[in-house]
Amino acid sequence: MHGDQERQKLFARRTVMLVGGKLALVSMLAGRMYYLQVVKAEQYKMLADENRISLRLLAPPRGRIVDRFGIPLADNKQNYRVMLVSEDTRGLGVDGALDLLHDIVPMSMGERRRVLKEVSRNRSFVPVTLRENLEWEEVARIEVNAPDLPGVMIDEGQSRFYPYGPNLAHVMGYVSAVSEREKTGDRLLELPGFRTGKSGIEKIHDLSLRGSGGSSEVEVNAYGRVIRELNRREGLPGAEIRMTIDVGLQLAVAKRLSNEVSASAVVLDVHTGDVLAMVSHPSFDPNDFNRGLGVEEWNKLINNPAAPLSNKAIAGRYSPGSCFKMLVALTALERGVISPTGKIFCPGFMELGDTKFHCWKKHGHGLVDATSAISQSCDVYFYEVARRVGIDRIAEMAERFGLGDPTGLDLPGEKRGLVPTKAWKREARDQSWHQGETLLAGIGQGYVLATPLQLAVMTARLVNGGFAVSPQLTKSVSTTGVHAVPEHHQFPQISVSQRNLALVRDAMTQVVNSPHGTARASAIHDPRYIMGGKTGTVQVRRITKAEREQGVVKNKDLPWEERDHALFVGFAPADNPRYAVAVVVEHGGGGSSVAAPIARDLLLTAQRRQSARDIPISQTSGSQAALELRGTEDRVRPAAEQS
Repeated sequence: MHGDQERQKLFARRTVMLVGGKLALVSMLAGRMYYLQVVKAEQYKMLADENRISLRLLAPPRGRIVDRFGIPLADNKQNYRVMLVSEDTRGLGVDGALDLLHDIVPMSMGERRRVLKEVSRNRSFVPVTLRENLEWEEVARIEVNAPDLPGVMIDEGQSRFYPYGPNLAHVMGYVSAVSEREKTGDRLLELPGFRTGKSGIEKIHDLSLRGSGGSSEVEVNAYGRVIRELNRREGLPGAEIRMTIDVGLQLAVAKRLSNEVSASAVVLDVHTGDVLAMVSHPSFDPNDFNRGLGVEEWNKLINNPAAPLSNKAIAGRYSPGSCFKMLVALTALERGVISPTGKIFCPGFMELGDTKFHCWKKHGHGLVDATSAISQSCDVYFYEVARRVGIDRIAEMAERFGLGDPTGLDLPGEKRGLVPTKAWKREARDQSWHQGETLLAGIGQGYVLATPLQLAVMTARLVNGGFAVSPQLTKSVSTTGVHAVPEHHQFPQISVSQRNLALVRDAMTQVVNSPHGTARASAIHDPRYIMGGKTGTVQVRRITKAEREQGVVKNKDLPWEERDHALFVGFAPADNPRYAVAVVVEHGGGGSSVAAPIARDLLLTAQRRQSARDIPISQTSGSQAALELRGTEDRVRPAAEQS
């Protein structure tokens, strides 16, 4: 009896403990559920929504680039691309689907390897781009065969397009896929297929051209698959860049240089510094970089001895030759070393020690003053003037007129020139300066180097009254589509005598228009468009004493790489300068026979285009008047629009 009571008490205690434990557990569970469902309800609701709704970034349209008259130079066009969803390929698999597609749109082995690599990295339902920038015929063939191409689909987007291709490549630059080192945390740069500017104006204004990304709210399942789009906000397009370039003139320059092996030219407005045209030949098609270059195409570009990827207008450094003589004369006139009418006798050579420095004219020019020395390009005159004035004074004047340092143009890749001094040689070469080097500098050779852009700036400053204009390519950056009229630049005036500047300008006019001028064969005979200028012929090889005695070998009889560089700097109209030009033809031969005719044609085109814009509307008719006043009367249609 007593034992039964003890067992009942033990059972009761255990029952109470078990029930109490269960109650405690239920209480804890209820408390936890209350905490999660009531106290933390908002937080977990938000997390659940984020798991269900995915916010995705949308790439904005890249901003347009237009010329000074609003003609598009870089725009966006429809981009059809073919995509592959690997899970939809059914029994064929990715390889089978690619085999079928290859019969319609051939794919290289490199493209195929890239696709397989991307498929392996992504989830099976994520589309992978097979090829972009499809032609309409290719799109049509794929769509017609769609039932037999499981997993393959056409997608539509936007792609960068340069309607004038190689004619503006060095100025515009190009866009290409974002590299790993460019990814700085900006989410736009992580988007597949996003492009950034790699060179030219595209690079300088890349941030403005990108715009602001939009967003798309999509409902996804637990695996990340898109169920439907809930909301969409388009991004803001990038800014529109208006350039100083006149595309009609640019095309004329490109066409004029197209027959040369390697050449460059720059046309400037002498008062504003606007770069109206800048061409480096040969060139490349920036559209190729947007679609992606193959290995063979890339090797062809980089192995071309004429360097099509280099913008020679700002990165090519050449001895200016006789185009430098105006600055030597101006230095001597300013320092009082020579007078405007003082004469020096040229017998065809000058002796310094046991060395003879020859004039280009074997038997000499006789007595010449500053004006005739420039117009006839007498070397002996400038040997003597340089000897008298000294290299450091010449260098100081040259720097004031834009040589030596970069001009500050808003374009990447500009190289500095070189105006040597005694201190420079001591620092750079650890050698003393020799007087013979001064004589060579006096005719723009030796150590003196300049880019075509610097020569154009020098010419502009010489003929615009001595104002230190700086070149520019960007007129305005607009996010509203409305371009404000730019203010007139107030450039500082170089401290130099207007009388001496007038003498130099008159001498340059005689280079082209006097009977003895070195460029008289390239004169413009229409009195409205008369030009001035200066020829330059730069040796790239040493002429030996024996060759001089037997007769100097003509350029046309030499290998191309041993021929002289041909240069010309010019301006027009002669009586009221508006345009400055610099032309360099590598290994072209004589400046008077090769570069001067090119410069004449460019200055004539620039002036005629301006004349057409100046015609009052009442003297023209209809839409043609509007075209002329906008400066598009000679415009060549983009290749994509030509029939």
